Amino acid sequence: MTQAQGPIKVMVVDDHPMWRDAVARDLAESGFEVVATAGDGEQAVRRALAAGPDVLVLDLNLPAKPGVQVCKELVGANPALRVLVLSASGEHADVLEAVKSGATGYLLKSASTEELLDAVRRTAVGDPVFTPGLAGLVLGEYRRLASDPGGAAAEAEEPNAPRLTDRETEVLRLVAKGLSYKQIAERLVISHRTVQNHVQNTLGKLQLHNRVELVRYAIERGLDEE
Repeated sequence: MTQAQGPIKVMVVDDHPMWRDAVARDLAESGFEVVATAGDGEQAVRRALAAGPDVLVLDLNLPAKPGVQVCKELVGANPALRVLVLSASGEHADVLEAVKSGATGYLLKSASTEELLDAVRRTAVGDPVFTPGLAGLVLGEYRRLASDPGGAAAEAEEPNAPRLTDRETEVLRLVAKGLSYKQIAERLVISHRTVQNHVQNTLGKLQLHNRVELVRYAIERGLDEE
């Protein structure tokens, strides 16, 4: 991730040209670098691989290839990519499908421009951003996934589990409780960047790829309980 050296690179994917152009314009006017746009799923995958955005602002309802498939393919190709779903649907099934495919956040299209800009900024640093009311749903799904004996976290199970420092374990516990990086920083009286560093170190040690897998790992070990 290189946004520390310059503007956050964003790509906008939506099949409605007027909406797509408006979102891209709002982002560009607010200092983001819009590196690409796309109007269907196949075009989105092709252009994202070429343009290398930091954040993908993605609609789910796309022609040629659905948004969840686009998300799955692109996050699979580049685990550092952050995906913010921007959808008209608040259906729980759509939200959970997006999270399982690797999305970092989920915002409804009814959000204001300011909410969108803030969501993109937070998504870029790995904070999970959800329209109010959806965060609890997602945390519940993490817990359900964690009770599933199959899945990514189970693959990370090894008899010689990597040793985490006390602070890394503390941060992991708060991540599992659904706190944002900002909230964790305030709770532990450390900087936002220090929280990010602890999370990145933990991902590396546990050989996990993203926050979804990390939360699953933590909940499996009961770290979300007091």
